Amino acid sequence: MTRGNNRHRVFEKPEDYEYYLDLIKRFKTELPFDLYHYSLMPNHVHQLIQTRKAEDFSLYMKKINLAYFHHYKRVYDWVGHFWQGRFKSKPVGKDEYFIQCGKYIELNCVRSNLVQNPLDYKFSSYRYYALGEKNDLITRDIFYNKLGKSELKRQGQYQKIVVNDIIINSYSKNIWGSRDERYNEGRKIKYHS
Repeated sequence: MTRGNNRHRVFEKPEDYEYYLDLIKRFKTELPFDLYHYSLMPNHVHQLIQTRKAEDFSLYMKKINLAYFHHYKRVYDWVGHFWQGRFKSKPVGKDEYFIQCGKYIELNCVRSNLVQNPLDYKFSSYRYYALGEKNDLITRDIFYNKLGKSELKRQGQYQKIVVNDIIINSYSKNIWGSRDERYNEGRKIKYHS
């Protein structure tokens, strides 16, 4: 995960999100890796990736963070520190938790109160899994195929497990994803004019 310094917005317009996605595409060619799930949030980025070589992960993060910073600096006349420290990364085993981690990433837009349904958020990998929407950046999650025998069944099952997560987490004010938690998280995003 990479976050804007002091929770500052890193994406101002849809074109910024698109530029970041183009950077992912560019660096996937340069440093081959698999991108399984992602979500570009107004002030941070989540990616579930696996590089071919371990040392390529840090190099990829360095390159994409620097390239996007230069874009933002040029377009918005930005001065000062842009990213909040070094990126955060956690190893994720290829077990059943893998798809749960992807679901967590794709529900970030709901927890942050940007949308009520992740289908309405176009800057994540959710629509690829839930609708079969074409996305050349994505390498299919290895556990996705276990959700059903056909593409339609897998899409329906994926939507079902994500919607169930939204319903379950909407009942408590103390659970991540609840209305109060999303409101508080949404207030943390810093905006500038």
